[in-house]
Amino acid sequence: MTNMNPSDQERATLLKEAKNIAVVGLSNKPERTSYMIAEALQQAGYRIFPVNPMLTEPVLGEKPYASLLDIKDSIDIVDVFRRSETVYPVAEEAVQIKAKAIWMQLGVENEEAAELARKNGLIVVMNRCIKVDHALLLR
Repeated sequence: MTNMNPSDQERATLLKEAKNIAVVGLSNKPERTSYMIAEALQQAGYRIFPVNPMLTEPVLGEKPYASLLDIKDSIDIVDVFRRSETVYPVAEEAVQIKAKAIWMQLGVENEEAAELARKNGLIVVMNRCIKVDHALLLR
């Protein structure tokens, strides 16, 4: 199956209703794309949850988590900044924590992970930038 992303309207609704976004693969380096996008999401009013086992200090003022399973708050969107081949375990955790959606950033696609997530009721977005969609869809 080819990448079947939700419609513009469905993605807009998801972004409007979301409050908590876990950013998997978030870097603590301000020059990295994951950092810039997480910062933009914060500025747009979302609470971000950095997920990266290598981080020990807060990033953008938020405590980092080694895994999605370590987060106690409910997560609306799991935003993935990882290589495509490493997404399946992230999708498994997203299902376990009952996230509403998994959003794979530009260049990230994993059909197996998408199928698992969809089968478990998650909205799946692949190969799209959440910051770009936010800017285009929520004007």
